[in-house]
Amino acid sequence: MKRLIVLAALLAGQALADDARQLVSLPPAAQEALRQEMLDNLRALNEILTLMAAGKLKEAGEQAETSLGQSAMGKHRDKPFDARPGPHMPPAMHGIGIDGHRAASEFAKAAASGDRDRALNLLPGLTGACVACHYSYRTR
Repeated sequence: MKRLIVLAALLAGQALADDARQLVSLPPAAQEALRQEMLDNLRALNEILTLMAAGKLKEAGEQAETSLGQSAMGKHRDKPFDARPGPHMPPAMHGIGIDGHRAASEFAKAAASGDRDRALNLLPGLTGACVACHYSYRTR
């Protein structure tokens, strides 16, 4: 068992050494706020996919807009500066996040209109910004 723990630690250390993503240092409160927001986004994406699979386009659109779309921007503006992730991000990272909000709003409009084919075509845009950001940046 002890060898397994040592091996896991060595592999984890190698993975970090091989991690070419840009490290973004955030104040601890901002890092926690961002972590919680990412968890909430995963939950929202799952709900959207569930609604789409059930044929509930309009509900999926509403969920996308309220949870991920442009109307969801600024969730942290009432927090102290050190608890707000956005101002501490590199501009390109922040831009990817804004692009994600825009993509979610575009999907939401298509889904709310009942245009299933367009909504399905826009669905990968909901995760595209997530993938781009998580492949480019890390906070630890």
